[in-house]
Amino acid sequence: MFVALAHAFKTPDLRKKLLFTLGIIVVYRVGTHVPIPGVDYRAVQQCIDQTSTNQGLFGLVNLFSGGALLQITVFALGVLPYITASIILQLLTVVIPRLEALKKEGQTGTAKITQYTRYLTVALAVLQGTGLVATARNGALFQNCSVAGQIVPDRSVFTTVTMVITMTAGTAVVMWLGELITDRGIGNGMSILMFISIASTTPSALWAIKQQGSLADGWIEFGGVILVALALVGLVVFVEQAQRRIPVQYAKRMIGRRSYGGTSTYIPLKLNQAGVIPVIFASSLLYIPALVAQFSSGDSEWKAWVTRTFAQSDHPIYIATYSVLIVFFAFFYVAITFNPDEVADNMKQYGGFIPGIRAGRPTADYLRYVLNRITWPGAVYLGFIALIPTIALATTGASQNFPFGGTSILIIVGVGLETVRQIESQLQQRNYEGFLR
Repeated sequence: MFVALAHAFKTPDLRKKLLFTLGIIVVYRVGTHVPIPGVDYRAVQQCIDQTSTNQGLFGLVNLFSGGALLQITVFALGVLPYITASIILQLLTVVIPRLEALKKEGQTGTAKITQYTRYLTVALAVLQGTGLVATARNGALFQNCSVAGQIVPDRSVFTTVTMVITMTAGTAVVMWLGELITDRGIGNGMSILMFISIASTTPSALWAIKQQGSLADGWIEFGGVILVALALVGLVVFVEQAQRRIPVQYAKRMIGRRSYGGTSTYIPLKLNQAGVIPVIFASSLLYIPALVAQFSSGDSEWKAWVTRTFAQSDHPIYIATYSVLIVFFAFFYVAITFNPDEVADNMKQYGGFIPGIRAGRPTADYLRYVLNRITWPGAVYLGFIALIPTIALATTGASQNFPFGGTSILIIVGVGLETVRQIESQLQQRNYEGFLR
């Protein structure tokens, strides 16, 4: 990886792309520290200091925004509205025939779906911004903070609308910055911004582990967390690279005087075909009961049970529910993103077949069988990655929202591997010596 980066900086056009990407990252990080109008910045900082070890229900969103959510800055919503909009459009593509037709149109249809994603991102930003402002006004953004109700001193309609518009505009700017990186920089822009948001919280979280530790002034816990994180990163790299390659043979065809086909290739089926999406879905769904209990009035038994069960990530019921949801969403997402019938029809159309398997329906059944077999270990792997950091860090008394959780590691490693692959591919294109030397 470091060798590829060194060679990339020696190439003029790649160096410009890397420097442009770094410049956009600097602009993004500056925006995460600019407070929006109508917020008492001193009260926010005081609440952050008082609740630094318990970010409550907003820890996941705060993680994706690089810590900007709890500081209520211009980029407080971060990349989460765009991620949510992209996932929604991807799910709707399977349900709505119009979107499915656009997806098959190639670059033109993809451009229209991207435009729909932008519109939906702005709409979700308005909804999430309104919810964040309402949460900050009633003091529910920070738990056990004495000045939580003073974060928004002016509660007029004009101030509220201004705050919502500012955060929505900030989300639009983040989306624009991500597209600039995609067009003129290196890698996928939104993925890189999400990577930077998560990685930016790592140093402070590591220092918090050291300060909370009791063995050798916290250095034992600090070293243990580093070792666990390195082991998990190695496991993620190993599994993310694993794939089942199904061989495909194309029959030779004569069209006129030319011969086509007769080649061999394979269909790569990744062990973790769903990526990080099941973990995000499961985490978001488990936040709903605790969120409803937090905003409900009174001290009923169900509210106390929900708060006791779903507000603590080390509770047995929470762990069991989390595991079941991850497995369910892993199979669900793979089922809607990979269509064995469509793949089998395309292979049959171009004269392709799997050795030993008849073309058509038997090929689709075989692909479905293999996909189900490899999805089980992939789903178990996702549950293991998501739960082991939570259990390990809970035993050390660390924050429940430590950024070395399963979602963080999967995103950081996945984006890092993809970015390095793109750099290496562009280096290979520029340094290609040809078949004949």
